[in-house]
Amino acid sequence: MKAWLFIAAASGFLAVAAGAFGAHALQARLDAQALQIFETAARYQMYHSLALGLAAFAIRDNAARAARVAAAAFLAGIVLFSGSLYVLALAGWRTAALVTPVGGLTFLVGWAALAYAALKIAR
Repeated sequence: MKAWLFIAAASGFLAVAAGAFGAHALQARLDAQALQIFETAARYQMYHSLALGLAAFAIRDNAARAARVAAAAFLAGIVLFSGSLYVLALAGWRTAALVTPVGGLTFLVGWAALAYAALKIAR
């Protein structure tokens, strides 16, 4: 639980830093579309950093395995979805956009696994 909670906090920290960087340092350097892509990456990173933290707290009892799957899927989604959008926005590497849907799918797996974990938590 501690490791996943630490990863969630670190990812949240990076999401805030990326959002601030996008709002202040990149506004004059990126066109509107690239800036919007960058902001989407930071927003989804933050959402799923919080979800990763929820999954970390669910790692207990009968729910531990499903919660670990959720945490791993959220982390993979952050790397694949947000990471590919950061690359697309900053480097203009359009091929990176091919990875984005895979990251979105891992987010969905994470949410499904977290829902399953919620049903497994001992009362």
